[in-house]
Amino acid sequence: MEYKVVIYQEGMLGSLLLGGSKVDPIRFSEFLNVQAQQGWRVQTMEKDIRRMLLFFKREAYVVVMGRGE
Repeated sequence: MEYKVVIYQEGMLGSLLLGGSKVDPIRFSEFLNVQAQQGWRVQTMEKDIRRMLLFFKREAYVVVMGRGE
């Protein structure tokens, strides 16, 4: 079995303009589908709110994926 960890988050621009940025579910789905086509499967996922430049927040997901066996 092979594993990889990915931190998925939106760009900084939304956080800077809006004061916060949430993950776009359509783009996140597209990202996961591309990974699935390469044989990766989500093992676990954790939502994370990341701070940037002290005042802005950005939503992110830490995704653990595995493939093989």
